[in-house]
Amino acid sequence: MAVRPIPGGNGDKYVPYDKRSGDKSIVFFTRDLSEEGMQKIYDRVSSVLEGRIAIKLHTGEAEGPNIIPRPWVRNLIEKKIPDGTIVETNTYYEGSRYTTKQHRETLKINGWDFCPVDITDEDGVATLPIKGGKWFEEMHVGKNLLNYDSLLVLTHFKGHVMGGFGGSNKNIGIGCADGRIGKAEIHSTPDDMWGIAEEELMERISESTKSVIDHFAPHVCYINTMRNMSVSCDCEGKDAQPVVTPDIGLLASLDILSCDNACVDLIYNLPKGGGKDLIERVETRHGLRQLSYMKELGMGNDLYTLIDIDNGDKEITAAEAAKDVEPIWKPDKYNVFWGKNKRR
Repeated sequence: MAVRPIPGGNGDKYVPYDKRSGDKSIVFFTRDLSEEGMQKIYDRVSSVLEGRIAIKLHTGEAEGPNIIPRPWVRNLIEKKIPDGTIVETNTYYEGSRYTTKQHRETLKINGWDFCPVDITDEDGVATLPIKGGKWFEEMHVGKNLLNYDSLLVLTHFKGHVMGGFGGSNKNIGIGCADGRIGKAEIHSTPDDMWGIAEEELMERISESTKSVIDHFAPHVCYINTMRNMSVSCDCEGKDAQPVVTPDIGLLASLDILSCDNACVDLIYNLPKGGGKDLIERVETRHGLRQLSYMKELGMGNDLYTLIDIDNGDKEITAAEAAKDVEPIWKPDKYNVFWGKNKRR
């Protein structure tokens, strides 16, 4: 009988930047939360994309108040990726995206009707191998994902009820796994649909992600949007907890670990306790294991050079990037649905 793997630890312990070691990757940063900002930062990482381009983003439950603004994505696709396709999968839980029919209705409600959206598990599943994992040898993903040559991971960075935070890793690891088999492999024990948690869950998510990025490498890049960051995921839709963490900006990289780690560093460096709610969510769910396990799997570097594209490509630290952020969230003109968010 095979011995069951043992999860790693310390998913509730933040490792400061100066306590890490290894190589560095480039992460681009802008404070410009707009169509123009999205386009500018996309240009810094998009050279690796070719052929049929899949755009993986979380399209959200019906009337989700915090998803990436649709005008940003529409502008990006029309100007830069005219043949791009948004890719999604159906959910494991019974919500407004549980079946393909429900999912397509929700896409209309949320405004994702300006370009093709491929619900990749609509026609079944495929498997991708996982190299070096301890929980899986392969992951089940939406079959149609394999029809694409490149992957743009366009992520709304936020909290998550089980994962602690949802960055590019969660967007791919959960979001590309199909709705019935892959997501069950990540989340479930024989007697509990949501029985996998803390470090083990983070490791399973990361292995799922690895299967996808290994498949697309080197034609994959990452953009994280640090706006409307509730402690809740967009899978909670209009029931997401109110946003209190202030908006920060956009980050992009060719390194998934550097991109997610830089976002986490920015949250920890927000002045005047601006990141405390999201930090609490991350640590109580042991979500930092996502980062350390990605490093163990060789998925990227937790050290990076942060490039401020607003100021002549100056090299800055996360503390410098966050130092002028006011500790109060202020909604912007792109808020369409409000959910539990407070209008100001």
